[in-house]
Amino acid sequence: MIRIDTRPPAICLMGATATGKTALACELAERFPLGLVSVDSALVYRGLDIGSAKPDAATRARHPHRLIDIRDPSEPYSAAEFRRDALAAMEDIAREGRVPLLVGGTGLYFRALATGLSELPDAAPALRARIAAEAARSGWPALHERLRSLDAATAERIRPGDAQRIQRALEIIELTGRPVSALIGSGVTRPPWKLLKLALVPRDRTRLHARIAQRFDAMLAAGFLDEVRALRGRGDLSPELPALRAVGYRQAWEHLEGATDAPTFRERAIFATRQLAKRQTTWLRGELDARWLDPDERCCREHARAAVEAFLGANVVDS
Repeated sequence: MIRIDTRPPAICLMGATATGKTALACELAERFPLGLVSVDSALVYRGLDIGSAKPDAATRARHPHRLIDIRDPSEPYSAAEFRRDALAAMEDIAREGRVPLLVGGTGLYFRALATGLSELPDAAPALRARIAAEAARSGWPALHERLRSLDAATAERIRPGDAQRIQRALEIIELTGRPVSALIGSGVTRPPWKLLKLALVPRDRTRLHARIAQRFDAMLAAGFLDEVRALRGRGDLSPELPALRAVGYRQAWEHLEGATDAPTFRERAIFATRQLAKRQTTWLRGELDARWLDPDERCCREHARAAVEAFLGANVVDS
């Protein structure tokens, strides 16, 4: 049976850090009627420019990206807020007669957009403050162990130092009386948009690791440490904030506080970025409907263009 798929089309360009997503997105926007939407948990924050590899002013002037610089670093930004903002941005782009191209590496955001979110309780400020106070006394690893005793499956997915996620998981358990793992998936829905998923995944990790190191050195040369000094100088920010737990920023903050020397800082930041790339690639393996493209292959861009052209020209699907 053939049926018309009336959902509007949208394209997801996903991939690990340092795989050239922004460059490819801009190239596709030159060729097709696309509007860019950032899917990156660091790029939403103003003032996190160099260390987040935020597209520069010239790039954004030619190819505006929505959902960049929409939050102050002191403000949290959730996956639910991203979904709301992204859907609104996509609708605006469609009204302009263009197709949304969502580009970034934050898997949770892509998942929230595509399948919705579980029905979880809203934040409870008093409870959250009590959990944070206990963490200040006992440390987040101790609270991670408590989480493990209450919900081993969720604890397995959260690192012992991930304060935000540990806090949220314990908050949900106390508010609902149920493990987070039992609640996840309750809000899954059919995607409101017909999605083409493209994933930039290099086969040669050695080349990716080399690019990560080269890019970080370029960030240092561009004034990354001065950027973090300015953030520290505000006086109202803490390294425990979600914005400043972004890869590179935490390590830079520790270095500026005297916890590490320059070579150790560089080594730790590059290692953390490599670990991020590994986690992103692992997540992409679960996106079974994504088309993998190797950014190191000469035909990568040609294949991406062909996939987009075919997708934009299609209007029926089998059911």
